[in-house]
Amino acid sequence: MPSTIRLHRVLAAPPERVYRAFLDPAAMCKWLPPHGFTGTVHEMDARVGGRYRMSFANLTTGNGHSFGGEYIELVPNQRIRHTDRFDDPGLPGEMTVTVSLKAVSCGTELDIVQEGVPDAIPAADCYLGWQQSLTLLAQLVEPEIPD
Repeated sequence: MPSTIRLHRVLAAPPERVYRAFLDPAAMCKWLPPHGFTGTVHEMDARVGGRYRMSFANLTTGNGHSFGGEYIELVPNQRIRHTDRFDDPGLPGEMTVTVSLKAVSCGTELDIVQEGVPDAIPAADCYLGWQQSLTLLAQLVEPEIPD
């Protein structure tokens, strides 16, 4: 049965910067691939009804996987909902990812819910990958770098 992954973080960055990191192709390549992987954004049309495609490659083996989906909801600096589907037929089904952002006194409260994760991906592996990605996200969005 497909699993649901729930993540919660507080980032010391404003919601605008965190939101942008989820929709900027260069930012996505920097933070989303878990440790040991590189990322390539092949397509990103960040509007409701727009599509995106991305792939991860294992730096050691060169093997990878690609995935993509459609943006269902975009509320600037508050919410992103999109579908996700792997190109690999061994990872069937469509996932839905909801990213919720809330301004708090020290930055942004981030909640992510990934529903419909294929059975072939153990939930623990999914959590580990997301934890690594969110560490990289914090390293990208938290520094205050002057112009």
